[in-house]
Amino acid sequence: MTLLVLWRHGQTAWNAGGRVQGQTDTPLSDIGAEQARVAAPRLAALKPTVLIASDLRRAADTAAALEALAGLPVRHDERLRERSFGRWEGLTHAEIIAGWPEAFERWRRSEQVGDADVEEVDALGKRTATALQEAVDNAPDDAVIVAATHGAAARYATCALLGWPAEFAPTLGALHNCHSTHLLFDTVRGWQMLAHNVP
Repeated sequence: MTLLVLWRHGQTAWNAGGRVQGQTDTPLSDIGAEQARVAAPRLAALKPTVLIASDLRRAADTAAALEALAGLPVRHDERLRERSFGRWEGLTHAEIIAGWPEAFERWRRSEQVGDADVEEVDALGKRTATALQEAVDNAPDDAVIVAATHGAAARYATCALLGWPAEFAPTLGALHNCHSTHLLFDTVRGWQMLAHNVP
């Protein structure tokens, strides 16, 4: 069996300000860096054998907090990046509602947005799940893989790996900064959910 831990990055100034980040390369705030430092020993206690991360700074720097403790190099994979939010990146929800009210409602329902160059959820789930499945397939059967990624990326990857429709993603609830989702994979039963929003 393989344990996969999807670890959301620490807080950024845009998180705190309620701005949509997407693939804009925002850094961790001081609070976010401290969140990563505090969380890293707990993840190190799982004895990870593989450490991968989105190449965006906020996820890469979160992974770096675990790198030394785990004694593992971080492999960066751009497929683990956050959902691209196109023209919405840098905007607050109120600003998006003002400009794209119908598209915003579709986004909140995990439907196809079809506007503002926002990446669709099926594409997001496919690219993130493909990267994670490859990591599992290339690791020993008893591997513990920690993947530092992003909130929407982790939720839609979870749905894609478990074979759930993308519309189920909101039922998981938002993945908090520096919290994690734990999934188990074995070759007989496939993917199983162990826990979500683990602090």
